[in-house]
Amino acid sequence: MKDLQKSGVRTIVISNRNYLDTWANYIVVEDTGKALQRFAIAHRKAFDIKTIGITGSNGKTMTKEWLYQLLYKNFNVVRSPKSFNSQIGVPLSVSLISEVHNLALFEAGISQPGEMEHLEKIIQPQIGILTGIGNAHDEGFANRLQKISEKLNLFRNCEWIVYHHGDKDVDEILDALCKENKTVKLFGCSAGKMGILQHISIRKDSTQTIISAMYHTLPVQIAIPFIDDASISNCILCWATLLLLKLDFDLIAELMKQLHPIEMRLQMLSGVNNCIVINDSYNSDINSLRIALNYMKQHQHGTRSCIILSDMMESAKHKDNLYGEIFSLLKENKIDRKIFIGSELSRAANENGIKSECYDNTESFLSTVNTNDFNNEIILIKGARVFEFERISYLLQEKNHDTVLEVNLTALVYNFNFYKAKLNPEVKTMCMVKAFAYGGGSFEIANILAFHKADYLAVAYTDEGVELRNRGITLPLMVMNSEVQSFRTLADYNLEPELYSIRMIQLYSDFVRMRQDNKTYGIHLKFDTGMHRLGLLPDEIEKAIVLLASNPKLKVISVMSHLAASEQVEYDNFTLMQMDKFVKMSSQISDALGYQPLRHICNSSAAIRFTHAQYDMVRLGIGLHGAANTAEETANLLPVSTFKTRISQIKKVNKGEVVGYGCKTVATSDIRIAVIAVGYADGLSRECGNGAYTVLVNNVPCSTIGNICMDMCMIDVTNVTCNEGDEVIIFGRTHSIHGMAKAMRTIPYEVLTGISQRVKRVYLYE
Repeated sequence: MKDLQKSGVRTIVISNRNYLDTWANYIVVEDTGKALQRFAIAHRKAFDIKTIGITGSNGKTMTKEWLYQLLYKNFNVVRSPKSFNSQIGVPLSVSLISEVHNLALFEAGISQPGEMEHLEKIIQPQIGILTGIGNAHDEGFANRLQKISEKLNLFRNCEWIVYHHGDKDVDEILDALCKENKTVKLFGCSAGKMGILQHISIRKDSTQTIISAMYHTLPVQIAIPFIDDASISNCILCWATLLLLKLDFDLIAELMKQLHPIEMRLQMLSGVNNCIVINDSYNSDINSLRIALNYMKQHQHGTRSCIILSDMMESAKHKDNLYGEIFSLLKENKIDRKIFIGSELSRAANENGIKSECYDNTESFLSTVNTNDFNNEIILIKGARVFEFERISYLLQEKNHDTVLEVNLTALVYNFNFYKAKLNPEVKTMCMVKAFAYGGGSFEIANILAFHKADYLAVAYTDEGVELRNRGITLPLMVMNSEVQSFRTLADYNLEPELYSIRMIQLYSDFVRMRQDNKTYGIHLKFDTGMHRLGLLPDEIEKAIVLLASNPKLKVISVMSHLAASEQVEYDNFTLMQMDKFVKMSSQISDALGYQPLRHICNSSAAIRFTHAQYDMVRLGIGLHGAANTAEETANLLPVSTFKTRISQIKKVNKGEVVGYGCKTVATSDIRIAVIAVGYADGLSRECGNGAYTVLVNNVPCSTIGNICMDMCMIDVTNVTCNEGDEVIIFGRTHSIHGMAKAMRTIPYEVLTGISQRVKRVYLYE
């Protein structure tokens, strides 16, 4: 609540009267989520607007954004921001409808039965679009048929449904829906004779795809600048929708040629001169600006703020009203430095007396600016695609290396919420951000977890905690490997040591006793319940109690232990024995001290498998990164990190020639190899060489060939179409980190923590 008060909130819709205070106005409701949805339903009913609802397992956001690109010049369009398609996201999206709009594009996603009925009442679509049906959220439904049926509830009152004909389950459920509601008509897209857009044929070349079809009895054709199957599928649905809206054939063909890729994720990168760069340079509308500014505020932590903003090309608002709203947003978010690029925005800034640096175009900015002009700032780069702001982002990045580790913060938050949903009421979370947050970046990971209300953070060493404090992290921080020489630093930076031996308790007690203050110093006691690493043994508890009781300046914040094999069923009896020991040792401490410290023994796997042992807090580590200790657990998580590089060179190797150091590989036939810019100094172990591991090039697995070098390696691309500069996935969402761990004969922990610091981290927020 204090955060809300600081941010200026003065009216709150609330369901729990225990949180009522005097500084705000309150609207008390039974359920805040349902109240928001009822508000959205009432708002939607106030507008007679043609509405397109989009659902499916994948491709929803891409299809929506491409439809916006295709239609914004002919309609005043309102659409879901980013991927706002949930029980909260949909009502927020619908609330954006105003009197200037005459077309709405809203996406809807569900994860369990019954949810789509609520979203249908809010969106009230006349046209429905069904994108691809994949495996996402399968665990929430009894089977595939139920999932499809639940999704299609969005279309039960539609006039038209646009879809790909040929999926037996989809066709069956749609036929039943049409029998139930005779007014619903189907606009099927098919390679055969079924549907309205029939006999679809696809011809690809290196840069585009030609799609031909019969529309009723007329031959029609479009060209799109994509060759991947997912984009082709989504473009066909967009094409069908434009035909349904009765746009001119020639206009449709021209618009489809102009489609461009959609970047749906904010990127956060290290910038020059200790700057943070937030790159959102492919989206240019007022709602995405609000989202980007909010994200910027989350990561600002006292540094100066700067925005580089272009003219907004895609808006239904009158330009004067639009730029007035933008200037208000920038003032509200206290942006220190404003750089405007484009004649319209510059003119509006001058007319409104906005202090800013103005340029007519990107070229003018790049020819004038010096990177030394940017120091210790957080910089938001946001512009319409025609301004090519990626050139500005490239200029202001700290490192420009082809090899990067992308860290998807949205996926991290998803995983965090997955575990929180498994916890008993009132159980707290302690999140591990040690070892550079498992390679992901300590501050960035800590910051997003703090924003999403983690209760505690834990680091391995004091200097890690100091770095987080210096970057503005105020969440309670436990240091797991405290050293005597760091005691003063621990105290000065409000860091709480884990004490694991009688000697360490005695030394820390002596230290705080000598400090000339009346402060209480929080500590965490580590028990050895059978793993035999660090920790107090059962027969040492009495000695620990005597030391603690003798020094009132010490307060035991928590007691903890470490499970040796919580994910291994064959050791469950041993795990239960550890838990039993932990409870007894914890009780000894609390009985003697007269208060109950927080108790935590469960890691993420144990928290799910042994819910009775969640106690007061659980520790979340590798599971947050989507690489849990069991296959069952991992199946419910999203991979967070993508390790990628690019092809530096492609060459032919003749039969009998060798590849790599040591002449380990001799070509048994004429082959084609690619040299890629990643080696063992980046984190690709030598264990992965000589065919032990495959990477993905244009979604095709390619084996390593020869030994892994320090800064590069070679892969066999004989059977894949690729070019120099093409992206290569080492591991990621479509190529599991577990495969690399297996090739290295290790575990995902080592893979993630082994990614070199020289590899640039790029943070994504969807």
